[in-house]
Amino acid sequence: MTITSNLSNPEKRRKLVEGTATFGLLLICVALVVPFVNPSDIEALKPYKWVYSAGALIYLVARIVGVRDPRDTLRVRRLRRMEFWGGVAFGMGAFFWFYQEAHLGPFAGMLALMRNTIMFTLVGALIQVIASWMIASRKLAESKEQGGKNKKR
Repeated sequence: MTITSNLSNPEKRRKLVEGTATFGLLLICVALVVPFVNPSDIEALKPYKWVYSAGALIYLVARIVGVRDPRDTLRVRRLRRMEFWGGVAFGMGAFFWFYQEAHLGPFAGMLALMRNTIMFTLVGALIQVIASWMIASRKLAESKEQGGKNKKR
């Protein structure tokens, strides 16, 4: 069994893409939480902007590649596209982390550097949570509708 034979199945590809997106979210989480362990050390903050950016890029690429199931309804496809916009918000958070560090200088506090990054991360997380909940809800409703139609026949 080769990798390409595993990837020919849309369900297996979807699991791979979801796992990749989850890994990106974990990198984003680590990059945001670890600097708060020692908030007075600004130099320790510098490598985590790269970890955050890598996580945002991994998440965004996973959402761009996203597996489209031809059986998905238009509403579910639009909800999956909504997850992409969460990735764009994470990307904006990465941009502002670099931008704020370059413009505020070495004497700015950690929260001044990360203010916009935290805001865009919260926006991306909110979009992700809402989209995930709505996709699961819509899939459940569609499966109930299909079950009801099959019983009537």
